[in-house]
Amino acid sequence: MFRITQFMQEVLDPKPLGPKRNPPGPVVIWNLIRRCNLTCKHCYAISADKDFPNELNTNQVFGVMDDLKQFGVPVLILSGGEPLMRPDIFDIAHRAKAMGFYTALSTNGTLIDENNIERIAAVGFDYLGISIDGMEQTHDKFRRKVGSYRASLHGLRLCRDRNIKVGLRFTMTQDNAAELPQLLELMDAEQVDKFYFSHLNYAGRGNKNRETDAFLRTTRWAMELLFERALADIKRGKKTEFVTGNNDADGVFLLHWVARHYPQQVEHIRAKLAQWGGNSSGVNIANIDNQGNVHPDTMWWHYNLGNVKARPFSEIWQDTSDPIMAGLKASPRKVGGRCGECAYFDICGGNTRVRALQLTNDAWAEDPACYLTDEEIGITRPAAAER
Repeated sequence: MFRITQFMQEVLDPKPLGPKRNPPGPVVIWNLIRRCNLTCKHCYAISADKDFPNELNTNQVFGVMDDLKQFGVPVLILSGGEPLMRPDIFDIAHRAKAMGFYTALSTNGTLIDENNIERIAAVGFDYLGISIDGMEQTHDKFRRKVGSYRASLHGLRLCRDRNIKVGLRFTMTQDNAAELPQLLELMDAEQVDKFYFSHLNYAGRGNKNRETDAFLRTTRWAMELLFERALADIKRGKKTEFVTGNNDADGVFLLHWVARHYPQQVEHIRAKLAQWGGNSSGVNIANIDNQGNVHPDTMWWHYNLGNVKARPFSEIWQDTSDPIMAGLKASPRKVGGRCGECAYFDICGGNTRVRALQLTNDAWAEDPACYLTDEEIGITRPAAAER
């Protein structure tokens, strides 16, 4: 996750670079259930409104939570499918809070209503993210259900009115990118605390058209819009938060933006970005799916590291006999292509390895979704431009 607001605060009010603080354990995104009341176009879990076999029962979930706590996991993000469809979701959430986890809920929002809002509020979630894919017509088309936009917005308002920290989660595609400004206006109008911008796990179209590719240019436009909005909110004293996910090249793109607008802060921001270090899948980010399979993050569902029914998460996560985990935990990672030649590898960390694996069958090839040009990442040799 790339925290735009945090870095923009450093641009305006730089603080000395302190020692790097590594979290005690990974953030765990936990898909507690695969069932969902919607069938969204871009769902990585390929959910449906039906029960799926071999899901963890309540006692198994509690046992995993005990292991996660002793292992030092600080954050649980309860997700799905639609987590509110799990009958024991409130038992799990209350227990997570009582154990001291930072506890978040990732939901489509359509099931939040007057019948359950008090139970949701009683949990004391540290954060609740609701997915919005555009304005009403676009959102309903993505979610494949008429009325889902209004239901999600109603749920968001119920949460906000009960002082639950709530955020909008937006996955940009070619079909909804133009509505990003309207969503930012909606955020203002609804007094939403946080905006999470997710890059679609886009495979890219190769190196030759990075400057002219429409989607890559749209990505750059969207990022600049978010930079400017985050900066404006800080200047206005608004306590909003803007973050992005699924493309760690955002850090390098921010550095170039700072060089244009605040050149006196370039070295400071570069040092802060290098300390951040980019992609942390398999290190500081983990995923457990509904059946108990462990993955390096949520986009690695095709690759299992082990199952918590057979082996504790804490053992699975530390086992580097698996070649993917060994490579992800290597510092620095050994990555090839443009990523290996990039002058800003220490900022990005080679970006999202799963895209390289899916496109080339090599997890250590260059990430095809880097939206920066060769010149911007310090590759100037003619041979690199011809590849």
